[in-house]
Amino acid sequence: MGEPWAARGAEGAPARMSLVLTALWVAVVVLELAYVMVLGPGPPPLGPLARALQLALAAYQLLNLLGNVGLFLRSDPSIRGVMLAGRGLGQGWAYCYQCQSQVPPRSGHCSACRVCILRRDHHCRLLGRCVGFHNYRPFLCLLLHAAGVLLHVSVLLSPALSALLQAHSALYTVALLLLPWLMLLTGKVSLAQFVLAFVVDTCVAGALLCAAGLLFHGMLLLRGQTTWEWARGRHSYDLGTCHNLQAALGPRWALVWFWPFLASPLPGDGITFQTPTDVGLVTS
Repeated sequence: MGEPWAARGAEGAPARMSLVLTALWVAVVVLELAYVMVLGPGPPPLGPLARALQLALAAYQLLNLLGNVGLFLRSDPSIRGVMLAGRGLGQGWAYCYQCQSQVPPRSGHCSACRVCILRRDHHCRLLGRCVGFHNYRPFLCLLLHAAGVLLHVSVLLSPALSALLQAHSALYTVALLLLPWLMLLTGKVSLAQFVLAFVVDTCVAGALLCAAGLLFHGMLLLRGQTTWEWARGRHSYDLGTCHNLQAALGPRWALVWFWPFLASPLPGDGITFQTPTDVGLVTS
């Protein structure tokens, strides 16, 4: 029957490289923001109350962002350490030859993580880890607060970018915003101007991507689907909107978006899942 749990081992070099590249990009954004705030045009002009509210918002966003990143990376969504031997006999469980173990429904093997993932949704390239049963909630909240942080950074950098663009023609503005690398290679902008345009571009693009990802996964959340199930048109675990939210986010599903450390235990173990028939029997 093979091993009752997945083989041990780290995710490997690709996962670490993803984290390193993401960390480098974050460092560039932070350094550019600090440079503009201290030596550049500074933040948009605001009154004392508005300034205090902006600082409070930035602190709140940062705490939520870092908290959800930490929860996402610390939560192991894999079958590693989960006793599975014998549990799937007669239940139609699949067998994973890489992990040498039976795997429950909705699970799948990830070639990057080199292990099967409980309720596998997809592999997050930016953070080098799969999104599954145990870290789906921090992933969703991470999308929300990442979009907010990136938009906030873009607003803070807007005075510096505006001052740069106002001194040049419209063609120069379009070229700098769309092709900053080409402008740098051709000597049309300095390194500092390139970094400013590059950071703003990536922040705006990142915010749009996070917002699009949140909308997509919000749709899946309400339907009780994973990305794999959505691609194949399967609705086997759609329990209705309220039950779907509780199954993925816990009983406090409406509050977990606002604070990452709020206790909201998931109803289940990631191995067995309720179906619409089960919910009907319970509620009848």
